[in-house]
Amino acid sequence: MNFTTSTTFITNDFLLETPVAKKLYYDYAALMPIIDYHNHLSPKRISDNNPFKNLGEAWLEGDHYKWRGMRANGIPEKYITGNAPDKEKFGKWAETVPYTVGNPLFHWTHLELSRYFGIDTILQPNSSDIIYQKANEILEDKTPRQLLKDMKVEVVCTTDDPSDSLEHHKILAKAHGYTKVFPTFRSDNLFLIEQETFQNYLENLESRIGFSIVDFADFLKAIDARIDFFHSNGCRLSDFGIGAPIHIECFTENQVDLIFKKRLKNEKLSFTEINQYRSFLFFHLGKRYHDKNWTQQYHLGAIRNNNIRLLNDIGADVGCDSISDYCFAEPMSRLFGILDSERKLAKTITYNLNPSHNEVFATMMGNYNTGGTPGKMQWGSGWWYLDQKDGMEKQLTSLANIGLLSRFVGMLTDSRSFLSFPRHEYFRRILCNFLGNAITKGELPNDLPFFGQLVKDICYNNAKQYFDFES
Repeated sequence: MNFTTSTTFITNDFLLETPVAKKLYYDYAALMPIIDYHNHLSPKRISDNNPFKNLGEAWLEGDHYKWRGMRANGIPEKYITGNAPDKEKFGKWAETVPYTVGNPLFHWTHLELSRYFGIDTILQPNSSDIIYQKANEILEDKTPRQLLKDMKVEVVCTTDDPSDSLEHHKILAKAHGYTKVFPTFRSDNLFLIEQETFQNYLENLESRIGFSIVDFADFLKAIDARIDFFHSNGCRLSDFGIGAPIHIECFTENQVDLIFKKRLKNEKLSFTEINQYRSFLFFHLGKRYHDKNWTQQYHLGAIRNNNIRLLNDIGADVGCDSISDYCFAEPMSRLFGILDSERKLAKTITYNLNPSHNEVFATMMGNYNTGGTPGKMQWGSGWWYLDQKDGMEKQLTSLANIGLLSRFVGMLTDSRSFLSFPRHEYFRRILCNFLGNAITKGELPNDLPFFGQLVKDICYNNAKQYFDFES
Protein backbone atom coordinates (compact mmCIF):
# COMPACT_ATOMS: atom_id res chain seq x y z
CA MET A 1 0.00 0.00 0.00
CA ASN A 2 1.30 3.45 -0.96
CA PHE A 3 0.11 6.98 -0.30
CA THR A 4 -0.72 8.86 -3.50
CA THR A 5 1.31 11.80 -2.19
CA SER A 6 4.99 11.54 -1.38
CA THR A 7 5.26 14.83 0.53
CA THR A 8 5.59 14.54 4.28
CA PHE A 9 3.05 16.09 6.63
CA ILE A 10 5.78 17.18 9.07
CA THR A 11 5.61 20.94 8.47
CA ASN A 12 7.23 23.67 10.56
CA ASP A 13 3.99 24.06 12.49
CA PHE A 14 3.41 20.35 13.09
CA LEU A 15 1.15 19.90 16.16
CA LEU A 16 1.12 23.67 16.85
CA GLU A 17 -2.47 24.82 16.51
CA THR A 18 -2.31 28.47 17.62
CA PRO A 19 -0.02 31.49 17.14
CA VAL A 20 0.75 31.38 20.87
CA ALA A 21 1.81 27.72 20.66
CA LYS A 22 4.08 28.53 17.72
CA LYS A 23 5.66 31.43 19.58
CA LEU A 24 6.29 29.29 22.66
CA TYR A 25 7.86 26.55 20.60
CA TYR A 26 10.06 28.57 18.23
CA ASP A 27 11.22 31.24 20.71
CA TYR A 28 11.67 29.02 23.75
CA ALA A 29 11.32 25.22 23.53
CA ALA A 30 13.24 24.67 20.30
CA LEU A 31 16.28 26.49 21.65
CA MET A 32 16.88 24.23 24.63
CA PRO A 33 19.44 21.37 24.78
CA ILE A 34 18.34 17.88 25.80
CA ILE A 35 18.91 16.08 29.08
CA ASP A 36 17.88 12.48 28.42
CA TYR A 37 17.91 11.14 31.95
CA HIS A 38 16.58 7.66 31.16
CA ASN A 39 17.35 5.54 28.11
CA HIS A 40 18.73 2.17 27.11
CA LEU A 41 21.48 3.26 24.72
CA SER A 42 24.57 1.08 24.62
CA PRO A 43 27.53 2.71 26.42
CA LYS A 44 29.80 0.52 24.32
CA ARG A 45 28.30 1.92 21.12
CA ILE A 46 28.91 5.46 22.34
CA SER A 47 32.41 4.63 23.56
CA ASP A 48 33.50 2.75 20.43
CA ASN A 49 31.91 5.53 18.35
CA ASN A 50 31.90 3.57 15.10
CA PRO A 51 29.43 4.67 12.41
CA PHE A 52 26.45 2.41 11.77
CA LYS A 53 26.67 0.12 8.76
CA ASN A 54 23.36 1.29 7.37
CA LEU A 55 19.93 2.68 8.23
CA GLY A 56 18.56 -0.80 8.87
CA GLU A 57 21.07 -1.43 11.63
CA ALA A 58 20.72 2.07 13.12
CA TRP A 59 16.94 2.16 13.05
CA LEU A 60 15.61 -1.36 13.46
CA GLU A 61 18.11 -3.19 15.65
CA GLY A 62 16.67 -3.54 19.15
CA ASP A 63 13.64 -1.35 18.45
CA HIS A 64 10.77 -3.40 19.88
CA TYR A 65 8.26 -0.65 19.01
CA LYS A 66 8.89 -1.25 15.32
CA TRP A 67 9.06 -5.03 15.85
CA ARG A 68 5.55 -5.04 17.34
CA GLY A 69 4.26 -3.01 14.42
CA MET A 70 5.85 -5.32 11.88
CA ARG A 71 4.43 -8.43 13.57
CA ALA A 72 0.99 -6.84 13.63
CA ASN A 73 1.37 -6.30 9.89
CA GLY A 74 2.10 -9.98 9.34
CA ILE A 75 5.81 -9.62 8.58
CA PRO A 76 7.72 -12.94 9.04
CA GLU A 77 10.07 -12.97 12.02
CA LYS A 78 13.17 -13.43 9.85
CA TYR A 79 12.69 -9.81 8.70
CA ILE A 80 12.25 -8.57 12.27
CA THR A 81 14.74 -10.27 14.59
CA GLY A 82 15.98 -12.91 12.17
CA ASN A 83 18.97 -13.14 9.84
CA ALA A 84 17.52 -11.43 6.77
CA PRO A 85 19.83 -8.74 5.27
CA ASP A 86 19.41 -5.27 6.75
CA LYS A 87 18.10 -3.82 3.49
CA GLU A 88 15.40 -6.46 3.28
CA LYS A 89 14.40 -5.79 6.88
CA PHE A 90 14.20 -2.10 6.11
CA GLY A 91 12.04 -2.85 3.08
CA LYS A 92 9.61 -4.73 5.30
CA TRP A 93 9.56 -1.80 7.71
CA ALA A 94 8.81 0.57 4.81
CA GLU A 95 6.01 -1.80 3.80
CA THR A 96 4.60 -1.54 7.34
CA VAL A 97 4.83 2.24 7.83
CA PRO A 98 1.66 3.19 5.86
CA TYR A 99 -0.29 0.83 8.09
CA THR A 100 0.95 2.60 11.26
CA VAL A 101 -1.30 5.64 10.68
CA GLY A 102 -2.69 6.65 14.09
CA ASN A 103 0.20 4.96 15.91
CA PRO A 104 3.02 7.21 17.26
CA LEU A 105 5.40 5.21 15.06
CA PHE A 106 4.02 7.09 12.07
CA HIS A 107 4.90 10.46 13.60
CA TRP A 108 8.24 9.34 15.03
CA THR A 109 9.34 7.74 11.77
CA HIS A 110 8.90 10.88 9.73
CA LEU A 111 10.26 13.22 12.40
CA GLU A 112 13.41 11.10 12.55
CA LEU A 113 13.82 10.97 8.78
CA SER A 114 13.46 14.74 8.62
CA ARG A 115 15.66 15.72 11.55
CA TYR A 116 18.57 13.32 11.02
CA PHE A 117 18.59 13.04 7.24
CA GLY A 118 16.64 15.98 5.84
CA ILE A 119 14.25 13.53 4.18
CA ASP A 120 10.76 14.99 3.79
CA THR A 121 9.27 12.08 1.89
CA ILE A 122 6.76 9.62 3.32
CA LEU A 123 8.38 6.23 3.88
CA GLN A 124 6.51 3.52 1.98
CA PRO A 125 7.39 0.75 -0.50
CA ASN A 126 7.87 3.04 -3.52
CA SER A 127 10.21 5.38 -1.60
CA SER A 128 12.08 2.74 0.39
CA ASP A 129 15.16 2.32 -1.82
CA ILE A 130 15.91 6.01 -2.33
CA ILE A 131 15.43 6.82 1.36
CA TYR A 132 17.65 3.90 2.36
CA GLN A 133 20.38 5.06 -0.03
CA LYS A 134 20.28 8.73 1.01
CA ALA A 135 20.26 7.94 4.72
CA ASN A 136 23.15 5.49 4.32
CA GLU A 137 25.23 8.15 2.60
CA ILE A 138 24.70 10.49 5.56
CA LEU A 139 25.33 7.78 8.14
CA GLU A 140 28.73 7.03 6.62
CA ASP A 141 30.02 10.22 8.26
CA LYS A 142 27.94 10.10 11.45
CA THR A 143 29.24 8.43 14.59
CA PRO A 144 26.92 7.82 17.56
CA ARG A 145 28.44 10.77 19.38
CA GLN A 146 27.89 13.02 16.37
CA LEU A 147 24.25 11.92 16.13
CA LEU A 148 23.81 12.88 19.78
CA LYS A 149 25.50 16.25 19.26
CA ASP A 150 23.37 16.97 16.19
CA MET A 151 20.28 16.75 18.42
CA LYS A 152 21.89 18.91 21.14
CA VAL A 153 21.85 16.02 23.63
CA GLU A 154 23.81 17.42 26.54
CA VAL A 155 23.36 14.49 28.94
CA VAL A 156 22.59 10.80 28.44
CA CYS A 157 21.88 8.46 31.36
CA THR A 158 22.16 4.82 30.36
CA THR A 159 20.63 1.88 32.25
CA ASP A 160 23.22 -0.36 33.88
CA ASP A 161 23.26 -3.46 36.06
CA PRO A 162 24.93 -3.20 39.51
CA SER A 163 27.51 -5.77 38.36
CA ASP A 164 28.55 -3.71 35.32
CA SER A 165 32.21 -2.72 35.09
CA LEU A 166 31.31 0.74 33.70
CA GLU A 167 34.43 0.49 31.56
CA HIS A 168 32.82 2.38 28.70
CA HIS A 169 31.59 5.15 30.97
CA LYS A 170 35.16 5.58 32.23
CA ILE A 171 36.39 5.98 28.66
CA LEU A 172 33.64 8.48 27.88
CA ALA A 173 34.37 10.50 31.02
CA LYS A 174 37.88 11.07 29.70
CA ALA A 175 36.72 11.88 26.16
CA HIS A 176 35.25 15.28 27.12
CA GLY A 177 32.80 15.25 24.23
CA TYR A 178 29.68 17.39 23.80
CA THR A 179 27.43 14.75 25.37
CA LYS A 180 28.10 13.64 28.92
CA VAL A 181 27.22 9.98 29.53
CA PHE A 182 26.37 8.82 33.05
CA PRO A 183 25.35 5.38 34.34
CA THR A 184 22.10 4.56 36.14
CA PHE A 185 21.94 1.90 38.86
CA ARG A 186 19.24 -0.52 37.62
CA SER A 187 18.58 -2.75 40.63
CA ASP A 188 16.23 -5.37 39.12
CA ASN A 189 18.57 -8.37 39.32
CA LEU A 190 19.16 -7.78 43.02
CA PHE A 191 15.48 -8.47 43.66
CA LEU A 192 15.17 -11.74 41.73
CA ILE A 193 16.07 -14.05 44.59
CA GLU A 194 13.57 -16.72 43.48
CA GLN A 195 15.07 -17.19 40.01
CA GLU A 196 17.48 -19.99 39.12
CA THR A 197 19.97 -17.42 37.84
CA PHE A 198 20.32 -15.68 41.22
CA GLN A 199 23.32 -17.73 42.35
CA ASN A 200 25.13 -16.99 39.09
CA TYR A 201 24.33 -13.34 39.57
CA LEU A 202 25.92 -13.37 43.01
CA GLU A 203 29.04 -14.82 41.43
CA ASN A 204 29.07 -11.93 38.94
CA LEU A 205 28.87 -9.50 41.84
CA GLU A 206 31.71 -11.29 43.62
CA SER A 207 33.93 -10.86 40.57
CA ARG A 208 33.46 -7.08 40.86
CA ILE A 209 33.78 -6.58 44.61
CA GLY A 210 36.76 -8.82 45.37
CA PHE A 211 35.23 -10.83 48.22
CA SER A 212 32.86 -13.76 48.59
CA ILE A 213 29.20 -13.42 49.43
CA VAL A 214 28.68 -16.10 52.06
CA ASP A 215 25.90 -14.46 54.06
CA PHE A 216 23.39 -11.61 53.95
CA ALA A 217 25.79 -9.13 55.56
CA ASP A 218 28.23 -9.76 52.70
CA PHE A 219 25.41 -9.21 50.20
CA LEU A 220 24.53 -5.82 51.70
CA LYS A 221 28.21 -4.90 51.82
CA ALA A 222 28.45 -5.79 48.12
CA ILE A 223 25.42 -3.64 47.25
CA ASP A 224 26.80 -0.66 49.14
CA ALA A 225 30.18 -1.08 47.46
CA ARG A 226 28.57 -1.06 44.03
CA ILE A 227 26.54 2.04 44.86
CA ASP A 228 29.76 3.79 45.92
CA PHE A 229 31.42 2.63 42.70
CA PHE A 230 28.57 3.88 40.53
CA HIS A 231 28.54 7.21 42.35
CA SER A 232 32.27 7.67 41.79
CA ASN A 233 31.61 7.20 38.08
CA GLY A 234 28.98 9.93 37.84
CA CYS A 235 25.80 7.99 38.64
CA ARG A 236 23.07 10.14 40.16
CA LEU A 237 19.99 8.01 39.41
CA SER A 238 18.71 4.56 40.19
CA ASP A 239 15.93 2.64 38.49
CA PHE A 240 13.59 -0.27 39.17
CA GLY A 241 11.46 -1.93 36.52
CA ILE A 242 10.51 -5.51 37.35
CA GLY A 243 7.26 -6.46 35.64
CA ALA A 244 5.44 -7.74 38.73
CA PRO A 245 3.21 -6.54 41.56
CA ILE A 246 4.88 -4.93 44.57
CA HIS A 247 4.12 -6.31 48.03
CA ILE A 248 5.55 -4.45 51.00
CA GLU A 249 5.61 -7.05 53.79
CA CYS A 250 6.51 -6.77 57.45
CA PHE A 251 9.96 -8.18 58.16
CA THR A 252 12.87 -8.20 60.53
CA GLU A 253 16.48 -8.19 59.43
CA ASN A 254 16.94 -11.55 61.15
CA GLN A 255 14.08 -13.01 59.10
CA VAL A 256 15.61 -11.74 55.86
CA ASP A 257 19.00 -13.12 56.87
CA LEU A 258 17.43 -16.59 57.29
CA ILE A 259 15.64 -16.23 53.94
CA PHE A 260 18.92 -15.40 52.23
CA LYS A 261 20.63 -18.39 53.85
CA LYS A 262 17.83 -20.66 52.62
CA ARG A 263 18.38 -19.39 49.09
CA LEU A 264 22.13 -19.97 49.28
CA LYS A 265 21.33 -23.58 50.17
CA ASN A 266 18.96 -23.75 47.14
CA GLU A 267 15.92 -24.22 49.35
CA LYS A 268 12.59 -23.12 47.90
CA LEU A 269 11.25 -19.82 49.23
CA SER A 270 7.59 -19.09 49.93
CA PHE A 271 5.69 -16.19 48.35
CA THR A 272 5.82 -14.33 51.66
CA GLU A 273 9.54 -14.93 52.10
CA ILE A 274 10.30 -13.63 48.61
CA ASN A 275 8.37 -10.44 49.33
CA GLN A 276 9.89 -10.00 52.79
CA TYR A 277 13.31 -10.11 51.15
CA ARG A 278 12.22 -7.68 48.43
CA SER A 279 10.65 -5.35 50.98
CA PHE A 280 13.87 -5.19 52.96
CA LEU A 281 15.77 -4.46 49.76
CA PHE A 282 13.43 -1.62 48.75
CA PHE A 283 14.06 0.09 52.07
CA HIS A 284 17.81 -0.59 52.17
CA LEU A 285 18.33 0.73 48.66
CA GLY A 286 16.02 3.69 49.23
CA LYS A 287 18.07 4.78 52.23
CA ARG A 288 21.35 4.43 50.34
CA TYR A 289 19.95 6.48 47.44
CA HIS A 290 18.95 9.20 49.89
CA ASP A 291 22.41 9.20 51.44
CA LYS A 292 23.94 9.73 47.98
CA ASN A 293 21.39 12.41 46.99
CA TRP A 294 20.38 10.26 44.03
CA THR A 295 17.03 10.27 42.30
CA GLN A 296 15.24 6.92 42.48
CA GLN A 297 12.99 5.91 39.56
CA TYR A 298 10.22 3.31 39.59
CA HIS A 299 8.82 2.06 36.27
CA LEU A 300 5.67 0.22 37.30
CA GLY A 301 2.95 -1.62 35.49
CA ALA A 302 4.35 -3.91 32.78
CA ILE A 303 3.69 -7.60 32.24
CA ARG A 304 6.85 -8.72 30.51
CA ASN A 305 7.60 -11.46 27.98
CA ASN A 306 3.99 -12.59 27.50
CA ASN A 307 4.78 -14.57 24.35
CA ILE A 308 6.43 -17.71 25.70
CA ARG A 309 7.16 -19.02 22.21
CA LEU A 310 9.15 -15.92 21.23
CA LEU A 311 10.79 -15.80 24.67
CA ASN A 312 12.10 -19.33 24.13
CA ASP A 313 13.03 -18.78 20.48
CA ILE A 314 14.53 -15.29 20.62
CA GLY A 315 14.81 -14.10 24.22
CA ALA A 316 13.49 -11.35 26.46
CA ASP A 317 12.61 -7.78 25.52
CA VAL A 318 11.59 -8.45 21.93
CA GLY A 319 8.31 -6.53 21.94
CA CYS A 320 5.96 -8.87 23.83
CA ASP A 321 5.32 -6.82 26.95
CA SER A 322 1.97 -5.27 27.80
CA ILE A 323 0.10 -3.16 30.35
CA SER A 324 -0.80 -4.76 33.69
CA ASP A 325 -3.66 -4.08 36.07
CA TYR A 326 -1.62 -4.55 39.24
CA CYS A 327 -2.40 -2.37 42.26
CA PHE A 328 0.41 0.04 43.20
CA ALA A 329 -1.27 2.66 45.41
CA GLU A 330 -0.94 0.91 48.77
CA PRO A 331 2.62 -0.42 48.24
CA MET A 332 3.83 3.02 47.17
CA SER A 333 2.15 4.59 50.18
CA ARG A 334 3.81 2.15 52.59
CA LEU A 335 7.25 2.37 50.98
CA PHE A 336 7.42 6.14 50.60
CA GLY A 337 5.62 6.78 53.88
CA ILE A 338 8.06 4.75 55.98
CA LEU A 339 11.12 6.18 54.23
CA ASP A 340 9.75 9.69 54.68
CA SER A 341 9.03 9.11 58.38
CA GLU A 342 12.68 8.11 58.82
CA ARG A 343 13.82 11.20 56.89
CA LYS A 344 15.32 8.87 54.28
CA LEU A 345 13.09 9.45 51.23
CA ALA A 346 15.22 10.31 48.19
CA LYS A 347 14.10 12.39 45.25
CA THR A 348 11.71 10.09 43.43
CA ILE A 349 10.14 9.71 40.00
CA THR A 350 7.38 7.17 39.37
CA TYR A 351 6.08 6.13 35.96
CA ASN A 352 2.83 4.24 35.43
CA LEU A 353 2.12 2.14 32.36
CA ASN A 354 -1.60 1.72 32.94
CA PRO A 355 -3.33 4.99 31.95
CA SER A 356 -6.13 4.33 34.44
CA HIS A 357 -3.51 4.92 37.17
CA ASN A 358 -2.66 8.49 36.10
CA GLU A 359 -4.43 10.21 38.98
CA VAL A 360 -3.38 7.46 41.41
CA PHE A 361 0.29 8.13 40.74
CA ALA A 362 -0.09 11.91 40.48
CA THR A 363 -1.83 12.19 43.85
CA MET A 364 0.53 9.74 45.54
CA MET A 365 3.61 11.75 44.62
CA GLY A 366 2.10 14.90 46.09
CA ASN A 367 1.96 13.34 49.54
CA TYR A 368 5.70 13.44 50.27
CA ASN A 369 7.05 16.74 49.02
CA THR A 370 9.14 18.68 51.49
CA GLY A 371 10.81 22.05 51.87
CA GLY A 372 14.14 22.67 50.21
CA THR A 373 13.67 20.57 47.06
CA PRO A 374 11.12 21.95 44.57
CA GLY A 375 9.33 19.10 42.82
CA LYS A 376 11.10 16.49 44.95
CA MET A 377 8.46 13.84 44.21
CA GLN A 378 7.83 13.61 40.48
CA TRP A 379 5.13 11.82 38.54
CA GLY A 380 7.09 11.06 35.39
CA SER A 381 6.33 11.60 31.73
CA GLY A 382 4.13 9.27 29.72
CA TRP A 383 6.05 6.00 29.61
CA TRP A 384 6.25 3.33 26.91
CA TYR A 385 2.74 2.84 25.55
CA LEU A 386 1.81 6.28 26.91
CA ASP A 387 4.61 8.34 25.32
CA GLN A 388 2.38 9.30 22.38
CA LYS A 389 0.32 12.42 21.73
CA ASP A 390 -2.81 11.34 23.60
CA GLY A 391 -0.81 9.89 26.50
CA MET A 392 1.34 13.01 26.86
CA GLU A 393 -1.64 15.34 26.74
CA LYS A 394 -3.42 13.32 29.44
CA GLN A 395 -0.28 13.26 31.58
CA LEU A 396 0.13 17.04 31.27
CA THR A 397 -3.54 17.59 32.09
CA SER A 398 -3.52 15.34 35.16
CA LEU A 399 -0.23 16.76 36.42
CA ALA A 400 -1.46 20.35 35.98
CA ASN A 401 -4.75 19.49 37.71
CA ILE A 402 -3.21 17.69 40.68
CA GLY A 403 0.43 18.77 41.04
CA LEU A 404 2.78 21.49 39.81
CA LEU A 405 3.32 21.29 36.07
CA SER A 406 5.84 24.11 36.38
CA ARG A 407 8.21 21.84 38.39
CA PHE A 408 8.02 18.91 35.96
CA VAL A 409 11.41 17.54 34.83
CA GLY A 410 10.07 16.77 31.37
CA MET A 411 10.67 14.18 28.69
CA LEU A 412 13.03 11.24 28.17
CA THR A 413 13.41 8.75 25.32
CA ASP A 414 13.47 5.40 27.20
CA SER A 415 14.91 4.14 23.92
CA ARG A 416 17.62 1.85 22.58
CA SER A 417 17.87 3.84 19.35
CA PHE A 418 20.31 6.65 18.60
CA LEU A 419 17.71 8.04 16.19
CA SER A 420 14.99 8.50 18.82
CA PHE A 421 15.80 11.97 20.11
CA PRO A 422 13.16 13.83 18.06
CA ARG A 423 10.80 12.40 20.69
CA HIS A 424 11.92 15.37 22.79
CA GLU A 425 10.80 17.70 20.00
CA TYR A 426 7.52 15.78 19.82
CA PHE A 427 6.95 16.33 23.54
CA ARG A 428 7.95 19.98 23.35
CA ARG A 429 5.51 20.69 20.53
CA ILE A 430 2.73 18.95 22.50
CA LEU A 431 3.63 20.94 25.64
CA CYS A 432 3.60 24.27 23.77
CA ASN A 433 0.33 23.41 22.08
CA PHE A 434 -1.17 22.43 25.46
CA LEU A 435 -0.26 25.79 26.97
CA GLY A 436 -0.98 27.74 23.78
CA ASN A 437 -4.52 26.41 23.59
CA ALA A 438 -5.21 27.29 27.25
CA ILE A 439 -3.85 30.82 26.75
CA THR A 440 -5.82 31.33 23.53
CA LYS A 441 -9.04 30.22 25.27
CA GLY A 442 -8.42 32.71 28.06
CA GLU A 443 -7.88 29.97 30.64
CA LEU A 444 -4.37 31.30 31.34
CA PRO A 445 -2.90 34.84 31.12
CA ASN A 446 -1.48 35.89 27.77
CA ASP A 447 1.99 36.42 29.24
CA LEU A 448 4.54 35.01 26.81
CA PRO A 449 7.66 35.84 28.86
CA PHE A 450 6.22 33.97 31.86
CA PHE A 451 5.09 30.91 29.91
CA GLY A 452 8.19 30.99 27.74
CA GLN A 453 10.31 30.62 30.87
CA LEU A 454 8.01 27.86 32.13
CA VAL A 455 8.48 25.99 28.83
CA LYS A 456 12.26 26.35 29.04
CA ASP A 457 12.19 25.06 32.60
CA ILE A 458 10.15 21.97 31.77
CA CYS A 459 12.21 21.22 28.66
CA TYR A 460 15.62 21.62 30.30
CA ASN A 461 16.20 23.83 33.36
CA ASN A 462 14.19 21.80 35.87
CA ALA A 463 16.02 18.58 34.98
CA LYS A 464 19.41 20.28 35.13
CA GLN A 465 18.73 21.62 38.62
CA TYR A 466 16.92 18.51 39.88
CA PHE A 467 19.53 15.89 38.95
CA ASP A 468 22.56 18.08 39.68
CA PHE A 469 25.00 15.86 37.76
CA GLU A 470 27.93 18.08 38.62
CA SER A 471 27.66 17.49 42.38
